[in-house]
Amino acid sequence: MKKNKKISKKKDIKRDLEFIYEISCLRFIQRTWKRFLNADFQNLTEHTLRVCWIAIIVAKHEGIKNIEKIIKMALVHDIVESRSGDVDYLSRQYVNRNEEKAIEDMLKGTVFSEEFISLWKECEEKKTIEAKIIKDADLIDVDLELREQKERGHTLGKNWEEMRRHVSEKKYYTKSAKKIWKAIQTSNPHDWHLHGDNRYNSGDWKK
Repeated sequence: MKKNKKISKKKDIKRDLEFIYEISCLRFIQRTWKRFLNADFQNLTEHTLRVCWIAIIVAKHEGIKNIEKIIKMALVHDIVESRSGDVDYLSRQYVNRNEEKAIEDMLKGTVFSEEFISLWKECEEKKTIEAKIIKDADLIDVDLELREQKERGHTLGKNWEEMRRHVSEKKYYTKSAKKIWKAIQTSNPHDWHLHGDNRYNSGDWKK
C-alpha cells in the first residue's frame, strides 16, 4: 500500500494558509438581507455551519450514505461570497457575479483545488441528490432564521409568508426538507432548553 505523498512545496503550504485566512473573513461578511431594518441576521460563517448540520439531517432522513460528501459540499457551497459578496432575493435582480472565477481563484494552488472546485460546480448544477440536499438545507436555514426573528418580534417573516410557502412548494427537492419546513412553522426556538434537562425540571430546583 503506497503512502500518501507529503506536500513539500512551500508555495503549496503558503496558498493553503492564504485560503484559511480568506475563509476566516467570511465571519465579517453580513448577509444582504440585514438591511431590512437591520435585523441581527447571521453572518456567512454562521450560515455555513448551520447549513452543514441541516444538510446532514436531511441526508440521514433521505437515506444518503455518503455523509462526508454532504459535509464537504455544504462547507464549499457559499465560500465564493468571500469575493463576490452575498445577494438576496432583491439584489439578484440587478447583480451579476462571476462565481466560477471566484471559486477557481480562491482554491488555485491549494490542496483543495481539484476536489472542491468539482464539488462546488456540482452544487451549482443541482443535478445530483447531494447537491439538491445542499440547496434544500440552504433554503431551510432561511426559514429557521425567520422563525427565530419572529420570536424576537421582527415582522419580516410575516411579510414573507406567501413567498416562503411558494419556496417550500416549488423550490425544495426532497420530501424530508418539505417535512422540516412544515415543522418549522409551528416550532418554538426555545423548546431545546425549556423542555430539555435543566435545573427546574430535572435538577436541583425540582428537589
